[in-house]
Amino acid sequence: MIILTIIFMALATYSTRIGGYLILSRYPVSRRVARMMEVAPGCILISVLAPDFASGRVADLLALGVTMLAALRFSLFYTVLIGIGSAWLLRAWVPV
Repeated sequence: MIILTIIFMALATYSTRIGGYLILSRYPVSRRVARMMEVAPGCILISVLAPDFASGRVADLLALGVTMLAALRFSLFYTVLIGIGSAWLLRAWVPV
C-alpha cells in the first residue's frame, strides 16, 4: 500500500509539473515568467522545510548549515541529497 501511495504521489507531482509546461508551451513566455518557473520548485521546497528549521532543534539547524554549504559547491540534485543525508544522520546522532 505504501508503494502504491508513493507511485500515485509521484504521478500527481509529475502531471502538475508537465501540465504547466504543456499549457505554457502554447503561448510566448517572457524571460521573467521563465525565470519564475525555474525557481518555483525551490521556493515550494523551502516553504515545506522551513517549519522544521524554525523548531530550534540543534540537529535540524546543523543540517541546514551543511545544506547551505553544499549549495555553494554542488548542483541542486547533490545539494538535496546532502541535505537529506545530513538531516538523517544528525537527527540520529545529535541529542535533542
